[in-house]
Amino acid sequence: MNGRSSISAWCIDRPVATLLLTFALVLLGVVAFPQLPVAPLPEADFPTLQVSAQLPGASPETMASSVATPLEVQFSAIPGMTQMTSSSALGSTSLILQFTLDKNIDTAAQEVQAAINTASSRLPQDMPSLPTWRKVNPADSPVLIMTVSSAQMPANELSDYAETLLARQLSQIDGVGLVNITGQQRPAIRVQAQPEKLAAIGLTLADLRQSIQQTSLNLAKGALYGQHSVSTLATNDQLFHPEQYAQLIVAYRDGAPVHLKDVATVINGAENAYVQAWSGHQPGLNLVVFRQPGANIVDTVDRVMEALPHLEERLPAAVQVSVLNDRTQTIRASLHEVELTLLIAVLLVIAVMALFLRQWSATLIVSSVLAVSLVATFALMYLFGFSLNNLTLVAIVIAVGFVVDDAIVVVENIHRHLEAGDSSREAAIKGAGEIGFTVISISFSLVAAFIPLLFMGGVVGRLFKEFALTATSTILISVVVSLTLAPTLCALFMRRPQHPEHAAPTFGERLLAGYARLLVKALAHQRLMLGLFGLTLALAVGGYVAIPKGFFPVQDTGFILGTTEAAADVSYPDMIRKHQALAKIIEADPAVRAFSHSVGVTGSNQTIANGRFWIALKAPGQRDVSASEFIDRLRPKVAQVPGMVLYLRAGQDINLSSGPSRSQYQYVLKSNDGAALNLWTERLTERLRANPAFRDLSNDLQLGASVTRIDIDRQAAARFGLTTTDVDQALYDAFGQRQISEFQTETNQYKVILELDARQRGKAESLNYFYLRSPLSGEMVPLAALAKVAAPSTGPLSISHDGLFPAANLSFNLAPGVALGDAVSILERTQRELGMPASISGTFQGAAQAFQRSLSSQPWLILAALVAVYIILGVLYESFVHPLTIISTLPSAGLGALALLWLMGQDFTIMGLIGVVLLIGIVKKNGILLIDFALDAQRSRGLSPQAAIHEACLTRFRPIIMTTLAALLGAVPLMLGAGAGAELRQPLGIAVVGGLLVSQALTLFTTPVIYLALERLFHRRQAAATAARPIEN
Repeated sequence: MNGRSSISAWCIDRPVATLLLTFALVLLGVVAFPQLPVAPLPEADFPTLQVSAQLPGASPETMASSVATPLEVQFSAIPGMTQMTSSSALGSTSLILQFTLDKNIDTAAQEVQAAINTASSRLPQDMPSLPTWRKVNPADSPVLIMTVSSAQMPANELSDYAETLLARQLSQIDGVGLVNITGQQRPAIRVQAQPEKLAAIGLTLADLRQSIQQTSLNLAKGALYGQHSVSTLATNDQLFHPEQYAQLIVAYRDGAPVHLKDVATVINGAENAYVQAWSGHQPGLNLVVFRQPGANIVDTVDRVMEALPHLEERLPAAVQVSVLNDRTQTIRASLHEVELTLLIAVLLVIAVMALFLRQWSATLIVSSVLAVSLVATFALMYLFGFSLNNLTLVAIVIAVGFVVDDAIVVVENIHRHLEAGDSSREAAIKGAGEIGFTVISISFSLVAAFIPLLFMGGVVGRLFKEFALTATSTILISVVVSLTLAPTLCALFMRRPQHPEHAAPTFGERLLAGYARLLVKALAHQRLMLGLFGLTLALAVGGYVAIPKGFFPVQDTGFILGTTEAAADVSYPDMIRKHQALAKIIEADPAVRAFSHSVGVTGSNQTIANGRFWIALKAPGQRDVSASEFIDRLRPKVAQVPGMVLYLRAGQDINLSSGPSRSQYQYVLKSNDGAALNLWTERLTERLRANPAFRDLSNDLQLGASVTRIDIDRQAAARFGLTTTDVDQALYDAFGQRQISEFQTETNQYKVILELDARQRGKAESLNYFYLRSPLSGEMVPLAALAKVAAPSTGPLSISHDGLFPAANLSFNLAPGVALGDAVSILERTQRELGMPASISGTFQGAAQAFQRSLSSQPWLILAALVAVYIILGVLYESFVHPLTIISTLPSAGLGALALLWLMGQDFTIMGLIGVVLLIGIVKKNGILLIDFALDAQRSRGLSPQAAIHEACLTRFRPIIMTTLAALLGAVPLMLGAGAGAELRQPLGIAVVGGLLVSQALTLFTTPVIYLALERLFHRRQAAATAARPIEN
């Protein structure tokens, strides 16, 4: 790219065109920036569907065998499904279906609906409705959680207001995808039958159910078509209030009517009587708001908050709505921190340039290139559909060092020609022309290091695709701007520097003089330098093997998720009392801003023995502990509540668990032998609990649920023409919260529930009042004549499946200082030590599974980056040998990154890995600057290899130091940064800073030695090949 034919010369000759085109580029970026969505992380949608099925009153075994299994058989035939899990509890089954990342979620939904339709003939006929599905995204957390509470209003009325006036209206706001209600008690009319009164007048629960079903209907009635008008027919066929149901005539005895109120109590209640939620200590519920895929989180939440006052005006004065967790607060704070980090990085880089160039015009030119490149990147981000998030902004921060590299190399070379006496224009043309190929080599080899990131699989690959492409875009833009705008501005504004004749040596000159002395010694002891390189390589490999490894750093989002677990046979009132005791402990902690909690079957909670806590902490500056430290502080306090365990985990922006989890990490055991699975799960759990590396370890078996078993005498039943189905139906009427009817209003549909009177509902003795009607004689047959209550037993509170097999889920957190990689090794070793049979298989799920996959791919990712860089350099230099010299700079960088991560107590996580990949792109720049100059000196001026590399080291010392310092100082704010999101950014900054420090200290001496060694090896082989060639006559 020498001479006037280069693109730089064209731009220098056309400054107006160059400036206008640059302005257009900047304008595109300025226009695009406000249009970019804002998010904590890039989009990482997992195509996932949740299927829910209800059969109130059905046991976990019934739900698993009669509902879950028929559905699983059909779902397993759907192509592209990677994981299918189910959990069946009393009256409900929830299935989670995950598909490959390239599966269209709408296509998957259609196939799931078709599978449900096919399975419907095998499902219980008395299910209130067919199973339903909804789209979920495990990687996407709620953007807003609000509490709706009232001290005076009944819970069912509060739920009705929350659903009809809030949830439905909020779901229509632009950007809102879904609004879930947890702790909801949907209004219903409950008919509480008194079995002794029914028996006294010869009625059964079946009689009562059929009578109610037939007297409250909403059927089509037609219309009157007259000569001049049409009139729609309407009747009072529906009943809406308990008083109306109480007046129903259910039978006649001795000519007198028997009203429903004579044999039952009719009340306003809830569909599920065993659900309760609180906002603090006040009864309430949660509104959980999710965004639509791709929607701007900040704009969505702003629109919700803007609409909220208008919605509150329509609510009764007794209802309060408050925000429990607003994710935009941490997102705004995190993005502000990154923006501040970017500003600091830019200022530090400019300071370095001013220190070395000692000319404000040169400093401002490089700063202009930096500004244009960064702003123009926003235009490409908009074009690619990216968002402003922690990773893309970190990519831009890191790119600050890369971007100025190109500009520094160009401007410094032009500056050197000015010092030699050339005019501004000639210096710009010569300097840019000489260095153009070097700039392209540096940038293209840097881009090559990012290529493997684009091919990473799974959710990690999706997260870092935006990171890699954003950084690549910035680098490629900087190449163009550095070779067009920078020379043009240099020709217009840079002048020959004026140095006093007897001026003291500058800082850069003193540094160069010291380096020159050390370089002579290094070249005189080449074997020692090669030995040092070998030692560095060995230490880098050993450090990688030895350093603790993790997945993603644990973030402090200021939000804590809790799951409670009591004895499997705990009563509903006892569960409430235990929850209230926990609530008092949590409220007393000074770090807590607000909290809510719930018990019963609601949302993802399927059993009475489990509950949920949502805890919002104060802002970081207003509390004395991090989220993890808060959990450690609270753990011994909540352990004082007898018969209750509270599992806590910090909410994360990256959530890879497809279902509810008690702790941060999950491990799943499965087998076709349920008894063996239960036995070995308990053994493994007990062994791991004794290991100090694990915290909050638990499994979801919960086998101690109380079971009251009724043995039916089939022969006795047959004598009366009755079957076991008749007995089951009678029990279901009494104890199943059976939905027997419904009524519609203008805004909603409500259920009518049949059950026993509250005094009889929890006692087995109430079975003595049960009667069934014989279809043979019509007489009343006491249940006691057909069945007897067996001795109490125990059973599972819930049943889990993974695929088509019974499964048990282990959840765990890690003790401080324990890496996920170590925990994985301990768990796998413990399984082997226990001698777990081969019929039981175990796999990690969620973040632990993603960690395992990323761990196995880490060496290949680093190797792929090295190979990509080698290929690009080999193509550019038309050489197999010299790219090896350039790549030889990398082991010291890897060693420095690992060493500093270890010294600062950081695991080698995905963010550290990305830092190492970045170093592969950054550090080889030193080698390129040296090798490019040395090769040119050998070829054009005939210098010896040693003279060429010696001159290259001294001539390119200043740009090497400047560019390295620029990259290093660009990463320092990431390493030292605090505030929201710092946990994600710090490992990357530490890796880059450590790698640059060590590599800069070593490669300036080892690279010239390796260059000479490879030159000697190459020429020796070339000479041998020439000598072996036969002489032609």
